[in-house]
Amino acid sequence: MKDLKEKFLKLFGIKHEKEFFSPGRVNLIGEHTDYNGGNVFPCAIDKGTYALVKKRDDNRFRMYSENFAELGIMEFTLDKLENEKEHDWANYPKGVIKMFIDAGQKIDSGFDIIFYGNIPNGAGLSSSASIEVLTAVILKDLFKLDVDMVEMVKMCQVAENKFIGVNSGIMDQFAVGMGKKDHAILLDCNTLKFEYVPVKLKNMSIVIANTNKKRGLADSKYNERRSSCEEAVKVLNDNGVNIKYLGELTVAEFDKVKHFITDEEQLKRATHAVSENERAKVAVEFLKKDDIAEFGRLMNQSHISLRDDYEVTGIELDSLVEAAWEEEGTVGSRMTGAGFGGCTVSIVENDHVENFIKNVGKKYKEKTGLRATFYIANIGDGAGRYVK
Repeated sequence: MKDLKEKFLKLFGIKHEKEFFSPGRVNLIGEHTDYNGGNVFPCAIDKGTYALVKKRDDNRFRMYSENFAELGIMEFTLDKLENEKEHDWANYPKGVIKMFIDAGQKIDSGFDIIFYGNIPNGAGLSSSASIEVLTAVILKDLFKLDVDMVEMVKMCQVAENKFIGVNSGIMDQFAVGMGKKDHAILLDCNTLKFEYVPVKLKNMSIVIANTNKKRGLADSKYNERRSSCEEAVKVLNDNGVNIKYLGELTVAEFDKVKHFITDEEQLKRATHAVSENERAKVAVEFLKKDDIAEFGRLMNQSHISLRDDYEVTGIELDSLVEAAWEEEGTVGSRMTGAGFGGCTVSIVENDHVENFIKNVGKKYKEKTGLRATFYIANIGDGAGRYVK
């Protein structure tokens, strides 16, 4: 933080006024269910995005990211909030500012800001949602806006959907904004009903492994998967099944009507969406009973469904997960995030974490030629003013 303070002074010639932090997130189970109106079970982590900011007297914004230092300072004004390719990463905060104004919030000046994130970009830990919600929290604070976190989370999702052009569901922004230390959030993405569930792992840790294979959400096959699920809903609607989302069906209900879906690809995608939604709900019940072994088994099943039915894993994620499954002390392991690269999440017994990291890393490098990065995730609070 000290380096950032000095950098702010050097770049902008003035001292910053306020400091903020917004976490990344990891989803423990319930993947690709959010835009299918299903349940997800994410938690905020203690890595994320920091910001130092000072309000200006004019309508100019000057934004700088330590993670994209080579791109320099991005400048734009309140009267020209458009997605411009050369503004790269700064389109994310810019989109949030635009959504706030479109929603009737009074933002009457710009600000100078430095961002620094310690979540790897494109790792599937929601660096984009982190900077979006961070921007929202800053706007609320600087301009004393009367808006609650759930409203801000919704505006951030709209920014990503409409301004950036990625059809993401609401899970990432919700987890980042509503996170709570030592709890995960069981969120029904259709109704936004949610429940904080304590994650009591006792002698175990959440280990995140990054494939270090770059992937971008916008140009991944994410939108294709979403379309397949929407098409499956249309087919069911045409055959008298009155649903808006696949997440409204239990596995038993789906089994009775799935014969209407004749397109093999659509059927596979819909099968995952329905089964994963049910898995997430069942897994949380096991966690509440402190049955971590059963929770882990469902994490493994989740990965298999994402690999075989949703087909969003790929050799890198599969190699990491399969190596994890072979390790003593692994309770469960699966891909997390959109897939096609990014990260895996594993629950590992503390006595075995060191060997887990060493052995899984070695096998992964032998199989893919890539070096994975591992870290232990602590579950933290959602976005807000930075407190040491």
